[in-house]
Amino acid sequence: KNPLFDLFAREGLRLLAHNLVVACTDGGNRAAREAMLLGACYAGMAFANSPVAAVHALAYPLGGHFHLPHGLTNALMLDPVLEFNLPAAGGLYGELADLLPGLAEEPADPAQRFLARLRDLIARSGAPRRLRDVGVPEDALPMLAGDAMKQTRLLDNNPVPVTEVDALALYRAAF
Repeated sequence: KNPLFDLFAREGLRLLAHNLVVACTDGGNRAAREAMLLGACYAGMAFANSPVAAVHALAYPLGGHFHLPHGLTNALMLDPVLEFNLPAAGGLYGELADLLPGLAEEPADPAQRFLARLRDLIARSGAPRRLRDVGVPEDALPMLAGDAMKQTRLLDNNPVPVTEVDALALYRAAF
């Protein structure tokens, strides 16, 4: 995390959040698709220069074992990990809330508002929401948790320490 690439992260998030639903529901909308490309480029520049953490650590085994796209596996693990990290990262979440489209009714707490807006975006995108929706069997969750613990470089970056018990709980939350 650093000030220069925080700018790229914020603008990437803003572009992605304001164009995701249109790009997913109207694939012919060139402006939305171009904004998604630019947002993804900015986001990539940001995380290439700042560490990724538990979301990616838990996404890797899903892709490796079940041949799922990396972006999808990250999306599937995002909500449980954000909730898990809330005690340590809530202030940062609150700073990002206003970059996402608002809702008719929202929590007053900025961090909870960010999570609610993000959940709404994911739901409206039409993307799969649960591990079971992409063919991950429940009996694979303990194996996935064990494999995620091998991603020590990524887990060391997480604001909240992740144990194997935690990893299993996160996979269960995503299941």
